[in-house]
Amino acid sequence: MAKVDYAAMAPDLLERIGGEANVTALSHCATRMRFVLKDESKADTTAIKTMSGVVTVVQAGGQYQVVIGNDVPLLFAQVQALLPGLGSGKNDGSEGGGAPSRNPLDAFIALVSAIFAPVLWTLAGTGLFKAFLAMFATLNWIDEASDTYTVLYAASDAFMNFLPLVLAVTAARHFKANQFTAMAIAGALVYPSIVAMNDGGAHTFLGIPLVIMSYTSSVLPIIVAVWVQSYVERVCDRVFPSAFRNFMTPWISVLVMAPLTLLTIGPLTTTIADGIASGVQLLFIHVPLLGGIVIGGFWQVIVMFGLHWGLVPIMTQEITTNGYSLIYGPIGAAVLAQAAAGLAVMIRTRDAKVRELAGPASLSGFLAGVTEPIIYGINLPRKLPFYFGILGGAVGGAIGAIAGGRVSQAGVFPSLIAIPAYLETPHFILWLIGVIVGVAIAFILTFMFGVKDDADAAPGEQTGGPAGSAATTGSRAAEPTNALVAPVGGSAVPLERVKDPVFSSGALGNGVGIVPASGRLAAPAAGTVVTAMETGHAFGIKTDDGVEILIHVGIDTVNLKGAGFTPRVAVGDRVGAGDPLVDVDLEAVNAAGYDTTTIVVITSTASLGAVVPIVDGDVRAGETIIEIDR
Repeated sequence: MAKVDYAAMAPDLLERIGGEANVTALSHCATRMRFVLKDESKADTTAIKTMSGVVTVVQAGGQYQVVIGNDVPLLFAQVQALLPGLGSGKNDGSEGGGAPSRNPLDAFIALVSAIFAPVLWTLAGTGLFKAFLAMFATLNWIDEASDTYTVLYAASDAFMNFLPLVLAVTAARHFKANQFTAMAIAGALVYPSIVAMNDGGAHTFLGIPLVIMSYTSSVLPIIVAVWVQSYVERVCDRVFPSAFRNFMTPWISVLVMAPLTLLTIGPLTTTIADGIASGVQLLFIHVPLLGGIVIGGFWQVIVMFGLHWGLVPIMTQEITTNGYSLIYGPIGAAVLAQAAAGLAVMIRTRDAKVRELAGPASLSGFLAGVTEPIIYGINLPRKLPFYFGILGGAVGGAIGAIAGGRVSQAGVFPSLIAIPAYLETPHFILWLIGVIVGVAIAFILTFMFGVKDDADAAPGEQTGGPAGSAATTGSRAAEPTNALVAPVGGSAVPLERVKDPVFSSGALGNGVGIVPASGRLAAPAAGTVVTAMETGHAFGIKTDDGVEILIHVGIDTVNLKGAGFTPRVAVGDRVGAGDPLVDVDLEAVNAAGYDTTTIVVITSTASLGAVVPIVDGDVRAGETIIEIDR
């Protein structure tokens, strides 16, 4: 898949999603942009699916989900910058703002997603940290009595131990409550003297019996407490005059909520959560085959519809209640089986474009446990690989559940590098055999029966996937593009010297930077304009033979929001080499403090034989700056 300029993509995505005014909430998870829209019918789903960088679109859980892949934080940051107040704590996904009404399941999933999504990667990273530390201690590579171990254990366990403090922040953002007041309430739950009261003795508050429980690593108590806090704050804000409101509202909120949570909310929600966790545990203990088949077989289907968020608090509570989660057991086989099916497609197919997408997507599944790119881009559109992945996950998950597969750290993304997290499994070797069997089933069946070259000939057409993922029929006979010319005269510089790490790293493809001598910029090759930002700072051109070109005028100039830029083309226009793209007021851009270096990169570099920049100081508009060797 071609690399993507997310700064250029963000405003285009917003436009296709119905505009800024159509977005009431914004968040993201491991691979998806999650929008809550006022009117989903205003979103041009077909057009969004064809955008370079978009894997697919899913409408579920009351959210409009745009699947991006591992780089979703990059796009989220760009979209968030264009939507001040959304995704930053002022409206993180839920109520108000004209959001459409949702059924209880959709509302619950949206709630959990908004609260857990911001902390998911840190939870996964620290969980993996703790798993490896446990493995090192088991192998006697580190002494558990040493100060070194104590420091490392504290670093790996602190986030999970003080999870109520973390969730207080994200819950407060969601419920529009004061984040720091929420942290004060959460702090009371895990305060050392309160923790010490959990000694089995009788304790009271103003003569009222206290049911003391452990709230470290807990989930539901603080979420419910912050929800109630939001209403207490609204009452206080109405009652207190402005001269006293700023300090009285936090004071009264903490005074009311800390005892109320310890007396009622905490015990009630903890009892409910423990009951759910115990019920799940009983299923896996007494009918492990059923639990393994259901979770292992249907986990990826659950993920596709975003319903896995509903299981996140249950898995976390399992760990809090029992010290481990059995739901995690079958997930390893489910994730790796889909990755294996994608790998089989990559090896078996003769289509270079399919291999280009399937390779990185499979690697993402194996190493990071992120499967959306391989599911939506490869397996699901071809059906059989997806079905074989489900079969492998069901068989491997059943074996893993019988083995007692478990994880004691929340947030672990089942993957190859996360295997140490499963070392506490009673029959670890059997669990590992289950994973291997699941992977083998998915890989062998896909390799033997799941790849048809005629089905893979045009994956972009078949999947509705990213633009540029396959050449059109007409492009197969097109005249090859052998060179790009300078879009403007000026001083050419090697790409690695461009003062933008995304471009200079070559992540978006090979190319050249030009410090322009004039403000008239032209097309570097003949083709069709596939991207033309309204801000005028970036354009995408696709040649008839499939070469994808990005012309990015200046660095961070998207922040100018079009000031100083006059676009001359629109999406769908045909251009020839040298035809005008945009007029730029270079003086105005410089005066605003922005670098005017114009970058020309071939984003489809990976699919070409060689892309050779010609950088030799000053260049004139129309001179060759990049040669393409096929």
